[in-house]
Amino acid sequence: MKIIASIICVFGFCTISMAQDLAYKPINPAFGGDTFNYQWLLNSADAQNKYKEDTTDAYKQPTDLERFKSNLNNQLLNRISNSLLDDQLGTGTGGTGTGGTGSGLGPGTYVFGTLSVDVYPSNLGLVVDILDTDTGEQTQVIIPGN
Repeated sequence: MKIIASIICVFGFCTISMAQDLAYKPINPAFGGDTFNYQWLLNSADAQNKYKEDTTDAYKQPTDLERFKSNLNNQLLNRISNSLLDDQLGTGTGGTGTGGTGSGLGPGTYVFGTLSVDVYPSNLGLVVDILDTDTGEQTQVIIPGN
């Protein structure tokens, strides 16, 4: 029995085993892979990309003249709104820079560039209709009366 155990023990430890080296070769050329894979990887990434750059709606910086026009329109609309509120609410501060007399815009139609402003009294208060003649956009503001 000792002989059989020793023979099994000798053959168990002396068996021939075969193996090979494990080698990793990257695919991406950025990590040492083949440079011919670059175009294939780029095309594959572009095909999977769902977000495309929209070059038609690029932001355009306004010119100095456009900024001046916008600033002037804003100042005129601000002065009109202050004048209308002062007249309707009776604060007497005067929105037109006349020293606090409270003289403002009365009922009528006013044109400022592409904006047409209609001011008229109604049973709800003072109504201001603003129409942009270029785009057709329309807004109505009602200032409640006293």
